[in-house]
Amino acid sequence: MAPVLGFFLLLGLCGDTVSEGSPPSTNSFDRLEFEFPPTNYETEDSYEAGPTGILFQMVHIFLHTVQPHAFPEDIIRKILQKKFDFSKDYDKPENVVLTLKIIYYEIGIITCAALGLLFIILMPLVGFFFSVCRCCNKCGGEMHQRQKKNGTYLRKYFAVSLLVICIFISIGITYGFVASHHMRTHLRKTQKLAESNFNDLRTLLNTTPGQIDYVLDQYTITKAKAFSDLDNVKLLLGGSIYEKLRPRVVPALDNVKAMAEAIRETEEALVMVNSVLMDMKQSSAQLSANLSDVQKDLALSLKDPACQVPSAATTCDHINSSLSYLDVSVDFSQLPPLDKQIANMSDVLQTNLSGLIQEGYRSFNDIPETVESKTTNVISDIKRTLNSIGSEITNISKKIPVQDKLSNFIHYINNTEDYIHRYLPTLEEYDSYRWLGCLVVCCLLTLIVIFFCLGLLCGTLGYDRKATPTRRGCVSNTGGIFLMVGVGFSFLFCWLLMTIVVLTFVVGGNVEKLVCESYQNKKLFQVLDTPYLLNENWKYYLSGMMFDKPDVNLTFEQVYSDCTENKGIYATLRLENIYNISKHLNFQERMGSINSSFENTVIRIENVVLLDEAGRKNLMDFSSSGVDRIDYNTFMNATSKHPTKVNLLSFAADLDIKANHLPQGDLKQSLKRNAQTLRTIHRIRIIPLEKSMSTVYQTMRGLQYKNSGLGVKVANVIFFLNTAQDFLKNHISMITAEESKKFAAMILGYFEHYLQWVRIAITEQVAACKPVATALDSAIDIFLCGYVVDPMNLFWFGLGKATVFLLPAIIFAVKLAKYYRRMDSEDVYDDDMKNGNIGFRRHRTSQTH
Repeated sequence: MAPVLGFFLLLGLCGDTVSEGSPPSTNSFDRLEFEFPPTNYETEDSYEAGPTGILFQMVHIFLHTVQPHAFPEDIIRKILQKKFDFSKDYDKPENVVLTLKIIYYEIGIITCAALGLLFIILMPLVGFFFSVCRCCNKCGGEMHQRQKKNGTYLRKYFAVSLLVICIFISIGITYGFVASHHMRTHLRKTQKLAESNFNDLRTLLNTTPGQIDYVLDQYTITKAKAFSDLDNVKLLLGGSIYEKLRPRVVPALDNVKAMAEAIRETEEALVMVNSVLMDMKQSSAQLSANLSDVQKDLALSLKDPACQVPSAATTCDHINSSLSYLDVSVDFSQLPPLDKQIANMSDVLQTNLSGLIQEGYRSFNDIPETVESKTTNVISDIKRTLNSIGSEITNISKKIPVQDKLSNFIHYINNTEDYIHRYLPTLEEYDSYRWLGCLVVCCLLTLIVIFFCLGLLCGTLGYDRKATPTRRGCVSNTGGIFLMVGVGFSFLFCWLLMTIVVLTFVVGGNVEKLVCESYQNKKLFQVLDTPYLLNENWKYYLSGMMFDKPDVNLTFEQVYSDCTENKGIYATLRLENIYNISKHLNFQERMGSINSSFENTVIRIENVVLLDEAGRKNLMDFSSSGVDRIDYNTFMNATSKHPTKVNLLSFAADLDIKANHLPQGDLKQSLKRNAQTLRTIHRIRIIPLEKSMSTVYQTMRGLQYKNSGLGVKVANVIFFLNTAQDFLKNHISMITAEESKKFAAMILGYFEHYLQWVRIAITEQVAACKPVATALDSAIDIFLCGYVVDPMNLFWFGLGKATVFLLPAIIFAVKLAKYYRRMDSEDVYDDDMKNGNIGFRRHRTSQTH
């Protein structure tokens, strides 16, 4: 029932699922991911028998030993094709061959069943004749025991053998109890198993329409992402074009900007140097006058009569000879003027080169805005196209008659579930009868074993070695009686037990080999998938039954395998041959129109002028301004010297030292005063002048470095500027077209990614048919094989084992009873000393038994 339900479920969904069409080739987009909502089911995927599974496996090994042949596919095919009929033409050669094949396949089971039937027939006859024979005081029925030398050994041997046999019988009985209990407890789980499977099937039916709607609704996310990128075309498309041009354009503009800064800095430096030179000339003249005054005053002081004294004459002569060093070392009035260069730089600065460069930057940076303005119309058209696609997708789910078809199967599932609930109590009732019968059978065997065990217990405990057979105790005699009662029950019921064993063995063994084993290795599906087997007009029965298209390659094995892997019904049932939703969801045609819209849109980016002619002329004027022809070395040599020929501080210190060697007087005071004057001149004149000279030196040195090769530098700047302008003129259209294609590919890529996801979702996720395979497994593998066949096989295995061991138990029990029961007569010894012979005579006791 469950397999039929599962496959009819697939039939109902065949017209309500979509096809993937041709898979688009696109790259995956990490920024646009779809997650299909998972569906949770109640039924567990696997069934474990627990510790009892070891016993089931042992029975499987026994069955494989008895019937090791492979699954008879040819025989099953011919039987299903009704080419084998016993009612007529049984003597045809092909039917005879088929019969022999069946016998060959079933030879193991037939042999075991024949032995069982032989056991069933012979055991009652043997029991009958054995009873009659014992009634005639034969077959051990005579209450007389012949004394033997190895009697003790035989008694122990029989007792141990019977005990071991009872243990084996007990193991078989245990198997029977375990099998019966396992079947009873697991059959009680049938209702829960059926409910969980029906709930899973109902979940599959109820969630499928929502899954289809979910897949179609993801177009909204895709469209929102595309709209976001279209609205951000300024950054995405315009920005990409800008970034492609930037490495060639921005460095050229930066060079011109740096040159404009250099022009301004050069003009400021020249003006500053010219101003400082004017101050230096005045400071140098004042310094010269101050030094001249000191020189005259010292010369006048050296004419003092004190210098005529021999001790001071040398000092005065030395001072007089050094007066010539009190003078400036550089004549700044001899430096060349900078007025012409400053005038030229002022003319250059009349043109606002920095402003022209900013215009160039602005013109280049306006490319994204230009792209945005040029694509306004095409983006509006694309949005309208995408909105129209969204409207069509919204209507697709309404056009698919999912609810109508699924409602019929929900009704069918409900009816089937009601049927199971209505007859499941009957099944449980019959199982109670079966359990009671199995309990009676196992208890009957247990009773026989109890009789044997009581016989062994009483016989062993009550046995007295000193007592003669006719004088054995009551306990020992009771043990022998128990053994014979066990023998009687064995003969009475063993044929009935073997009948149960044979019937359950034949049924359970064949079901295990032909159904359970072939279901697990999928041989059964392969037989059902044989072309023209179930219907001579249909090549593939499943597709013919479900779609009325028997040529579609749809097999039971493939459907079961795909459902076991939880694939979608669309891929499982090959629904692309029945219903192709790509006709309604044809994105490729619309995507092609969107791509054409981008390709046909010409984005013209014109009038991008990096620097106009005025700016270029300004650069050339700077190159010819003459700042590179200034004699910088003359300025640096002049400003690198000390302002005076001698260090005034050193000269003043020397005057103080020499004055200290002179006697007190006007001469000494004059030298001291002039030394102090020199220090004042150094502080007021020399220090500021040195700072000015250092400033001029550093400035001229920097200008020399910057303006060295000025003509070449300006020519290079203009060359790179022209190169960048030519690059824009010749390549901007090509770059714009390439980036437009990439932008269009990105937008279309979202929808191609969506289509790819739709294909995967529909084939692998929408209406994943795992519950169908689970329902089939629950019906056959779990219920039939796990709950019924395996316990049945374990039951006949244990019962048959116990029944077979009754044969040796009967023999040993009969033999052993002789050693436990009280005999009517026994053998005694008479010594005939005269003849020298020892003889035996039978002695009958008068003791009653």
